[in-house]
Amino acid sequence: MRLGILAQFGGVRNETSAQDWQLGIDKIKLAESLGVECVMVSEAWGLSAIPWMSLIATHTNTIQIGSCILNSFSRSPAALAQEFASLDVLSNGRMIFGLGASGANVIEHFHGIGYQKPLRRMREYIDIFKILISGEKLIYDGQIYKLERGFRLEYDRPRNYIPIYIASLTPKSVKQSGEIADGIFPIHWPKEQFASLRQELQVGADLVDPKKSLTIAPQTRLVVLNGDDDDSKWLQSKQLVHYYINRMGTFYWEALIRNGFEEEVQISRKAWESREVDKSINAITNEMIESMQVIGTIEEIKDKFIERSKLGADLQLIQMPAGDLEYTKKILKTLLD
Repeated sequence: MRLGILAQFGGVRNETSAQDWQLGIDKIKLAESLGVECVMVSEAWGLSAIPWMSLIATHTNTIQIGSCILNSFSRSPAALAQEFASLDVLSNGRMIFGLGASGANVIEHFHGIGYQKPLRRMREYIDIFKILISGEKLIYDGQIYKLERGFRLEYDRPRNYIPIYIASLTPKSVKQSGEIADGIFPIHWPKEQFASLRQELQVGADLVDPKKSLTIAPQTRLVVLNGDDDDSKWLQSKQLVHYYINRMGTFYWEALIRNGFEEEVQISRKAWESREVDKSINAITNEMIESMQVIGTIEEIKDKFIERSKLGADLQLIQMPAGDLEYTKKILKTLLD
């Protein structure tokens, strides 16, 4: 079973003191020593992911490092090619480029950029990134980008290709990701639907190479039950899904409907419209949570991850366990031993 970790700046979301980032580095080095495959860093409307990835690159030796995700609007393709070229040098060829379209609220009201043609932009963005990382001349005639002067990104390359993963939810985006990327980051994706997701990806892959290898790398929320306030932990798991259904635009709830949860989603959304908060949250069933997340006792969680792996989750990404190094070691060893 392949395992990756999601590690925010300082190892814990919104904690940014010097002590926190040093603890985060210690946890990542521990994960590396235990055989965790990769560490991924996200960026939304908080701190930049780039400096944190630089620190990780210079404090580790073998673990792969990537973004999960950066958006395809707020920086130009050339700017992120420059960033990842530098990071690939610092890490000696260990970077993964994770990209997503984000959404209109963040792009237009945080970055102040019009949210137009996200699917087409993603394709052109990836094309340009690949050209620059390869060392070829940048001459590109797209619908969005027209680049004619033939610039090259000059540096001492540890390699001429950086793997690319895309956060995709819609059928068109999934198909395109199969064509232009190496992997996909599904979120809130039912384990029962990994096989159909692979089929959708393969439709895109077949356009370029029927033998192309694609990685499904879902973000998997892990909740360990220990008899202490377990009901609250179940509620928190439901609240997270509720937030994505009712307060994160249309992409997530539409994806959940396509993936078999139409009744739960519609009940939750209807209750939310009238601000019946408890009813809206409770529309999300335990079965729905267990389909998308791993929740169980310390003795149960490994088998649940193995099940997901057998169903098609190639590389499973979990949040860095909270707490001290000993607890982090306990969780990771449970999953990896």
